[in-house]
Amino acid sequence: MSTPVAALVVDRLSVTLGGRAVLDGLSLTASPGRLTAVLGPNGAGKTTLIRCCTGLLRADTGAVTVLGRPAGSAEVAARVGLMPQSTGAWSGIRADELLHYLAGLYAHPHDVDTLVRRCGITSFARTPYRRLSGGQQQAVNLAGALIGRPELVFLDEPTAGMDPHARRATWALLDELRAAGVAIVLTTHAMDEAQTLADQVYIVDAGRVTVAGTVDELTAGDRTLEDVFLAHTHGAVR
Repeated sequence: MSTPVAALVVDRLSVTLGGRAVLDGLSLTASPGRLTAVLGPNGAGKTTLIRCCTGLLRADTGAVTVLGRPAGSAEVAARVGLMPQSTGAWSGIRADELLHYLAGLYAHPHDVDTLVRRCGITSFARTPYRRLSGGQQQAVNLAGALIGRPELVFLDEPTAGMDPHARRATWALLDELRAAGVAIVLTTHAMDEAQTLADQVYIVDAGRVTVAGTVDELTAGDRTLEDVFLAHTHGAVR
């Protein structure tokens, strides 16, 4: 079986912010129909990586190629979805209004009502975003990332704050996206989530990839993914 062409190529990316190296020569790839998990402690550079991949931040050195084009290119903007950790700018709008607005930005969006049902938003669709619980906001954020039918989607801590039912429903949705050929790049602190979902795992510490491989490769010898994470990262200095 031939290896799919990478949807994302990050090549020796370095970023310095406030005099600190946030990314330090980081490289990784993500392929269509596969879920790539990027794991690391707080401050490891995960969110900065996503900002570079989506064109929100320019790296000092290195390159990011997204769907065959430089990161941030207008030619691929509509083919990429982003679910950030927080979206305070949406605070005053109702969930259904937001999704209808976002749908209007794309030529062939998902049907809003169908996506609302699929993401479990129906019961709070007419509630202002700022009044939603953290898990409910995450469901809306996820729907917003998917509304344009992306070929590559970045999910930053997608199930944070979700209850177990919503979390498992999100996992099922991600499986469906992967089966449909979408390339998924996911950051999470939940080791069970990464161990269950990921095809490829990159563990990042201090802006560098410290170890990478499939879940089976990393957990050989009866190790858990959490064991591998702890062995290849450092906790915050207190």
